[in-house]
Amino acid sequence: MDRHILLLAAVFTLGGCMHNRPYERPPSPVPAAWTEGTAQPAAAGAVQGPEVPWREFFSDSGLRSVIETALANNRDLRMAALNIERAQALYRIQSAQRRPTVAVSATGNVYRLPKDMSVAGINVGEAVTIQQYTLNLGAASWELDLFGRIRSLKSAALEQFLATEQARSATQLALVSGVASSYLSLAADRESLRLAESTLEAQQASYDLIRQIRDSGMASDLDLRQAQSQVEAARVDIARYTGQIELDGHALNLLAGAPVPPSLLPNELGAGSAMKEIAADLPSEVLLRRPDILTAEHQLKAAYANIGAARAAYFPRIALTAGAGSMSSDLTKLFNAGAGTWSFAPQISLPIFDSGARKSTVKVAETDRELAIAEYEKSIQTAFREVSDALSRRIRLREQHVAQQALVNSLEQANRIADARYQAGMDSYLTVLVAQRALYQSQQGLVSLRLAELANQVALYKALGGGGGG
Repeated sequence: MDRHILLLAAVFTLGGCMHNRPYERPPSPVPAAWTEGTAQPAAAGAVQGPEVPWREFFSDSGLRSVIETALANNRDLRMAALNIERAQALYRIQSAQRRPTVAVSATGNVYRLPKDMSVAGINVGEAVTIQQYTLNLGAASWELDLFGRIRSLKSAALEQFLATEQARSATQLALVSGVASSYLSLAADRESLRLAESTLEAQQASYDLIRQIRDSGMASDLDLRQAQSQVEAARVDIARYTGQIELDGHALNLLAGAPVPPSLLPNELGAGSAMKEIAADLPSEVLLRRPDILTAEHQLKAAYANIGAARAAYFPRIALTAGAGSMSSDLTKLFNAGAGTWSFAPQISLPIFDSGARKSTVKVAETDRELAIAEYEKSIQTAFREVSDALSRRIRLREQHVAQQALVNSLEQANRIADARYQAGMDSYLTVLVAQRALYQSQQGLVSLRLAELANQVALYKALGGGGGG
């Protein structure tokens, strides 16, 4: 007897060791830090992106209000929240299988036996009516999880639930950055529209002045038509930016999940659109806190747990069915002394030959784990590249901004000189026309560069896995 117990214990121990392989986080497939070409020393007051909640990162109160509206109404985020509830329910279902299911049942059975039927204990030759009433409380087919099959399935369900939670965080972070990008695009297009309108006003004034001079015989028709071409070009830009502003508003309303009040919409890329400076001298391990990478890691842990469940199929499955209650042929005597009844039905099963199905199931689970590892490593590499791109672009955009601002300043002086020389009769109006067009294009280019800088800052915040839930 002792030998049997020891043998059974050894089988149980072997089973636990065979399939309970601990999870190991794969080594990071990227460098420990970003290259010198992208990472620079942190500026004074710079913050670490992953640690800053979005309410602190964005200083524009209007933008914060729009983001809050989106978090409350966006349908993508709502679907992500519903997916969490579904995953939580599935986890509870799987977790409940570790405990026995207890139910109470009551049955009544009344039937008639004809007189030509011969039944033990019943008089033959006469018809009888048999009554049977049963009340039972018991557990049906409760599996003893001696080899960890149910525990592994529960662990897999838990990791799937946690992965769903992280997927919602990733959706929220993407929503916050998407709203910010759309908000900034609207601000830039509105600023460009105002610049086009002020240009149109100035060009219209020049056109009116040149027409008066032409009527007095001191200017040519060519000068008038050249001035008119500037007026029409400004009108084209006004129509284009007006249409783009409408599209920006539609996109922002879709992200917000509701119409955004006009009072919250930006007028320009001013100081209100400023964001906190993000430090670049961060170790790459901060990427491990990105929601999408955490999602991939939970999926990997679930794959490990599924291997344990698959390997447990090599061991016996033991299930218990038990119950206790009362039985009587008379409903009024169902609870009398002596009417008690009980049952106990243990069951053990172990496939002997399955044509390699169990081995193939384990192989599928192990392949799923390798796929999950590859997906996890790819998500880290993708995140590293996104941060590297944003850091490199930030440096180059700053250089372009400085050069573009210098270009605008230079063209402003050139425009004043060209206008003065025309007024003095030293140059034709074509010189003024070229100077005005160059200045206008450089000013629009400066607006575009400022937008690109702000949008890149939002992209860097997102790439670092900034506190979208803050």
